[in-house]
Order: sequence, then structure tokens, then C-alpha cells
Amino acid sequence: MPADLAVIGLGPCGLPLAQAAVAAGIPTIGYRTGPETGSLSAAEQRRMLAQGFRTTANPAELGRVRTAVICAPAPRGADGGLDLGQVEAAARTLAARLRPHTTVILESPAPPGTTEGPLLRLLESGSGLRAGRDFHLAYSPSRVDPGNRDFTPANTPKVIGGLTPACTESAAAFYARITDKVVRARGPREAEAVHLLETNFRHVNIALVNEMAALCHDLGIDLWDVIRCAETKPFGFQAFRPGPGVGGHSVAQDLTAQTGRTLRMAELAQQVNGRMPRYVVQRAAALLNEHGKSARGARVLLLGVTYRPDLADEQGSPAHEIAIRLMELGASVSYHDPHVPSWNVLDRPVPRADSLYEAAADADLTILLQQHRTYDLQGLSVKAQLLLDTRGATPTGAAHRL
Repeated sequence: MPADLAVIGLGPCGLPLAQAAVAAGIPTIGYRTGPETGSLSAAEQRRMLAQGFRTTANPAELGRVRTAVICAPAPRGADGGLDLGQVEAAARTLAARLRPHTTVILESPAPPGTTEGPLLRLLESGSGLRAGRDFHLAYSPSRVDPGNRDFTPANTPKVIGGLTPACTESAAAFYARITDKVVRARGPREAEAVHLLETNFRHVNIALVNEMAALCHDLGIDLWDVIRCAETKPFGFQAFRPGPGVGGHSVAQDLTAQTGRTLRMAELAQQVNGRMPRYVVQRAAALLNEHGKSARGARVLLLGVTYRPDLADEQGSPAHEIAIRLMELGASVSYHDPHVPSWNVLDRPVPRADSLYEAAADADLTILLQQHRTYDLQGLSVKAQLLLDTRGATPTGAAHRL
């Protein structure tokens, strides 16, 4: 059966979209844009293949579909802005095979103006077709929450902004086959700005609570109790919780590199969140010192080195920087993570603890960086000589919390 949909880019944005499309009965192919890691388990990917999903390395197949969705990664570049290199490469590959009446949708993170600017130019110059007349063009921000079983593509509203009203309706007709609700934006720039607002909302609020964590520790206040009480307010408040740093594929954007305009709150949030790994190491060193031990020569066990619980994805995980800073202090670092069989820092393998309880009992300090479901935190708090909980996941009084 010929494919109806091509998902270009099979990372954390593309794979869930392909999964939802296959589940909805849409014949789908996946085209890789590079080395990509997704959040789907091996069992979920096998199920997709059994349902007819297939990957291809043949770009000619991109010209045989009715809908093509670009989900190529857009990581932070050296200038602090989004690196759209893989998005542009995907657009060039698609443009050379683009047929009339195809609907092209961008889901990759992109600054406002990308869809009707560089993406449109690449598609038109490479295909000889005109967007809005010969093919449809739209932007739809990805709303994937890896590991969240409550909110899936099927029950998460999809925002769409097309180059023309007809482009919007064509994209809406496609997404209506996957999701329960489609929300039409005024245009591509508005849809792109939705992603900008949603991403920075997360980063700014995490930065606020991270600053509160340091303040409350200095003042002897139990931040976790503060959050517990504050979230009982039925309006005007949404609970966020501190952590060792902000990982993941969705990065805060301040637009400076693309537009010369600065979102000061996003810039400050990035600075605050970027300091959290250093703060965790400072707290770790202080805890060791309070218990008569020096960081130099201390045995430190890191628990959970992925950026999300119960996933194998390490993208942007603060564990990497924390390990480096501990090593610079002279600590002997090991780790345990049920989803990461091997882990390298500074191109050197970090020893992996086989027996979790024995390793925690042997370590001078155990640091919980990610609360995987398999961790018995009550049991760990009993076994560990000293436990620093950066997630507030342990029972009250069972560990030193961030």
C-alpha cells in the first residue's frame, strides 16, 4: 500500500506523530534526517512496524505522499539560537521531490517567520512550485510530552497556522484524522509564536522555583511544603518543582540570534536553570563537609542520568555536567540507571553500579537526579549513608532535599 504520510525526522517529535498516525490507520513512512533518538520503547516501535509503518532512506518516496511533516531536530546553536540546519536540509530533500497538491507542515521548533520565510523559499526554489497555489504550507507546534501516558497526540489539541486559509484547512483535515481537537491560528507566525510562548513558559517557571529552592534552603524553609500548600490555590497558580537542571529537546528561546530582539525573561531563565548543576554540586560538597568528609576522594553515586523519568533519553540531562564538576573536585563518580546500560563522561566510561542497594550503602553520598519508577526511595533512604534528593521524591525527612 502506498504511503499517505511522510514524517521527516524520527526523533522525539517525529516518532510520536508517526505512532499516532499509524494508530489512526494512516499509511505512514518515516525518513531519518540523521542520528536521532526518540522516546518510544522498542516494543512500541515493533508494534508500529507490525501495523505497517516503515522507514526509508529513499528520498524519492517523499514525492509519493499527500502529506509531508518536517520534524527534524532544531537544537541550540553556538550563537544561542535554534540551529535550523537539519530542518533546512530536510526541506531541500523534500523540495526536489515535491508534487503539486501536497500538504507540507513544519513541526520542528522554529522562530516566528521561519515557515513563510526560509522554509517557503527552499521549497519553492527546489520544486518550482508556488506555496499556497500549487501546494499547501503550514506550521504546527509539536506538543509531545515524552513518557506522559495521560496526554497523547489523540487527546492533545493541535494548533495549525497555514500560509493561506486553504493551507490551514488542508493541514486541519490531516490532523483531524489523528487528534480530537484542531485549533486554527491566524497564520504561521502566530502558530510559531505559540511554540515560543509554551516553551518559555515552562523554562521561566522552572527557573522561578529553582531560585526559590536556593532561597528557601538559605532561610531554612521547606520549599516542598511551600509548593504543597501553594498548589491548593484554585486560580492563578500552577505548581512547578525544582530540579538539578532542565534537559530535553525543547530549548528556551530569546530570539536574539534570529531577530535581534531579546526576551529578557527567557534569557534570565536560561541563566538560572543553567546554574543548577553547579548548585547541586555545591550542595553535595557542603553535605559531605558537614559529615566530616571531603569531596576529594569521596565516592559519589548518581541515580538516574536521563532527562525524564522512565525514559532512556539523555538529551540535555544535567547529570553530565554534574558528573564533570564532581570529578573536577576529585570525587570518584559512579552511576545507576535502569534505562542506561553504559554512560560516558568526557569520553570515559563511568562505572555502573550493578547492585543498587550495595552501591548506595558503599557510597559516601548518593544523589537522586531522576526518580525512575523502579527506585524504592524509602529503601534507598535507609541504605544510603547520605542521600541528596534533587527531585523532592523521597518521603519527608528521609533525605536531604534540594
